[in-house]
Amino acid sequence: CFVCGESGAATICQAPHCDRSFHLPCAMEGACVTQFLPQYSSFCWEHGPTQTVEAVPEENTTCLICLDPVEDRTTYTTMVCPSCKHAWFHRSCIQRQALCNGIFVCVCPLCRAQEPFLMELLIMGIRVPLRLPLQLSTQADEELMERHSRCDARECLCPGGREQAEAEGPWEILLCCSCAAEGTHRRCCSLDSSRTSWECDSC
Repeated sequence: CFVCGESGAATICQAPHCDRSFHLPCAMEGACVTQFLPQYSSFCWEHGPTQTVEAVPEENTTCLICLDPVEDRTTYTTMVCPSCKHAWFHRSCIQRQALCNGIFVCVCPLCRAQEPFLMELLIMGIRVPLRLPLQLSTQADEELMERHSRCDARECLCPGGREQAEAEGPWEILLCCSCAAEGTHRRCCSLDSSRTSWECDSC
């Protein structure tokens, strides 16, 4: 492998008369391009495709995905949308987004162009899987569905603490009827048993 120097490099540059080979995991470190198209062509840093878009980022332009600065021109690590020419991003950032989005919703983060943007990514060696977008993980789903269950009153009077909740009585927790993101024990906000709703200070 011309990148790491170890043996077992099975990926060979497709340019005529080029004998450079590399490991697929070494490709990014060596600025190599592997096109995930039917031909699966691979190129070393010298013979890889480059963006033909004529665009220069304005001063202090940042990546639309990570918000860190980009280089002052298109390079192996800095790419631009071929449609709007204003969306700049790092190769590693757009690769992560493409893996999450899948081919059906892979669009420019700024202008929402799809076909020219997708083709540019594929030519430039960005892998875009043929599937629907990744769904939220099971753990994230559970967290989103979890009901708020603690007292957020300025001073909680419950002997069992803010987490204690009973089905009824003074230590029943009522959630804010507007946001449901805050709760209070009835006693902590002086709510009698006839009150069926409560609204937090924020709302």
